[in-house]
Amino acid sequence: MTVTTTTHLNFAGTAREALEFYAEVFGGSVRAATYGDFGMPADVPGADKVVFGQIMAGAITLMAYDIPGATEAPAGVTRRENGVTITDRPFFQSLRASSLDELTGYWDALAVGATVVEPLAASAWSAGFGMLTDRFGVTWVLDVA
Repeated sequence: MTVTTTTHLNFAGTAREALEFYAEVFGGSVRAATYGDFGMPADVPGADKVVFGQIMAGAITLMAYDIPGATEAPAGVTRRENGVTITDRPFFQSLRASSLDELTGYWDALAVGATVVEPLAASAWSAGFGMLTDRFGVTWVLDVA
């Protein structure tokens, strides 16, 4: 038996834009269906929003959808203070690469419009570690295995 886990991200109306961004970062292409595609009348607000979205790029799979009726991204802040990560977010998305060169490419792409929590740099446990919250509100922890 094979078991996998895939991150399913929830957005307040920006799922398609986020998936397109992640497809640029990681490769692959966006597959998305709207609420209208699943029967919601086209004149109902939100019918054009994503009910099922996904990118698959090698070992990376991300899923996303737009929360019905949501108009604002969920609040949450992550910061570093005295060498400790302080957050009220329920999860971080981890991205681990086998080399610093590979990781740096992903870091540079995800960092566009992001808030850097911890700059990408060597750490006591990794040749490269960094943390950022991307422009869609997803906090990413990146490191070299």
